[in-house]
Amino acid sequence: MSPKKIPLRKCIACNEMKPKRDLIRIVKSNDGIVSVDLTGKANGRGAYICASEDCLNDIIKSKKLSKHLQTEINEEVYQKLREAIKK
Repeated sequence: MSPKKIPLRKCIACNEMKPKRDLIRIVKSNDGIVSVDLTGKANGRGAYICASEDCLNDIIKSKKLSKHLQTEINEEVYQKLREAIKK
């Protein structure tokens, strides 16, 4: 029996492939609401970032998250990301 395959995802800030569990998922639901998905199971378009301040600052400065999810991101989402990174 082969070992279980670990799903990899790419951080939109640093473009590094990392295990899905090590990244934080931000999801845009079908009704356009953007939220931080700590379970990784919410329906909708997802984007992943590393749990690091550098990657968070990069997506805020360059607006990569709003480009990736094709919608405007409000400050509340970034605040929830900061809290998730500090945990």
